[in-house]
Amino acid sequence: MPNDDTPNTDDSNQKVAPTLAVPRGRGSRLMRLGWMATGIAGGMVAEGARQLAQGNRPKVSDLLLTPANARRVADQLAKLRGAAMKVGQLVSMESGDLLPPALADILARLRSDARAMPQAQLTAVLERNWGKGWERQFRHFSFTPMAAASIGQVHRAQTTDGRDLAIKIQYPGVRESIDSDVDNVAGLLRMSGLLPKEMDIKPLLRDAKRQLHDEADYLKEGNYLARYGELLADAPQYLLPARHADLTRHSVLAMDYVGGVAVESLVDTAQAERDRVMSLLFELLLRELLEFRLVQTDPNFANYQYDTRTHQLILLDFGATRPYKASMSRDFKHLMQGAMAGDRNAMAQACLAIGYFDDTNQDKHRQAVLDIGQQALEPFSQAGAYDFGTSDLPERIRAKGLALGLDREFWKIPPADAMLLQRKFGGLYLLAIRLKARVNVHALAIAALQRRKRNQSSADTRSNHV
Repeated sequence: MPNDDTPNTDDSNQKVAPTLAVPRGRGSRLMRLGWMATGIAGGMVAEGARQLAQGNRPKVSDLLLTPANARRVADQLAKLRGAAMKVGQLVSMESGDLLPPALADILARLRSDARAMPQAQLTAVLERNWGKGWERQFRHFSFTPMAAASIGQVHRAQTTDGRDLAIKIQYPGVRESIDSDVDNVAGLLRMSGLLPKEMDIKPLLRDAKRQLHDEADYLKEGNYLARYGELLADAPQYLLPARHADLTRHSVLAMDYVGGVAVESLVDTAQAERDRVMSLLFELLLRELLEFRLVQTDPNFANYQYDTRTHQLILLDFGATRPYKASMSRDFKHLMQGAMAGDRNAMAQACLAIGYFDDTNQDKHRQAVLDIGQQALEPFSQAGAYDFGTSDLPERIRAKGLALGLDREFWKIPPADAMLLQRKFGGLYLLAIRLKARVNVHALAIAALQRRKRNQSSADTRSNHV
């Protein structure tokens, strides 16, 4: 039995993840991006020479968008981690259909290719946050992470007073490098031709920085975790780890360790269980949007696990939680109601209010946006269970979205709130397809709308009595 001064750090039963130190200073991070740019330029020269030797006259974009250059981008972003890696992940998710398959596959590595910190760097982070002698608080602390992602990694630990914890620890320098990382990566993406010159991405970059600063503030994430625990106190079908405020800092989040299986691993379970899990996820998102006006916007499947013993859906990672204005919640409600009623005029008013188009856009573009909206809300419009397992909905939405996106006369970036929400819905659709679930989304929407109406009536009654 270890003494109180030295925690047991025996990790012999855990798979040791490959480690790589995180570049901390802006100079070292910019140098990494400089190497990437130099490598891309060198790759262009080599590819151009090869093409010319074959008698071809390649375009600059063809020389930039090569598998070798994409590999250079992915490798350097994976080494940088932080905001740089996060931007690369978003590009791989949002622009994958605009890229050649080889490039999309390589960039997709960023969604699972994070490398853990070396133990010395990890220890230095903990000392900065908890002070010297931090180990005296623990009976056991595993230096081998359970998971590593773009902004931080998670470790299992047990305190001397018996608490079994999962501790999320942020990579050093992430918060300080967000603004410069986003600007530098956006510049490289411009250079690579991935982003059209006509597209004004300044509002998108501003919002990306804001979101990443929020995700990098573990005190804020801990508060959202606690808030969701309060909001879902009436829903025991969801399980959230409790926050441990005494050990939580801006760069360290301590919470209960909860064990479950990856939600996508339920693909071989009974149909009824898969249907129930997806119903819980759709019901939660509708409550978030219409009732809480607080949405966890990250569609990553890893944010959900399932307790096969208690049949509870485990909710993890609230770093991407975003408050929604009452007006945005109301406009999305109107869009959903319009789609469910087949009322394109109502949908058009909602899309105009949300910002999907404006009065300057051509009618053909407005109609194309409405077509995409109707398809995107198809599960809500169909009475009865929607069979995601046989649906080609993502492909149909993708085809229409790609056609509109390639129309140079229509470069309209919706507000970030709208894009994050549609990504979240899209992520649930993809998970439902993976699980071959059948979900009565229409009935869930009606119930959510009725619940919102009852809550509003109750609020109005209380207001009149004050």
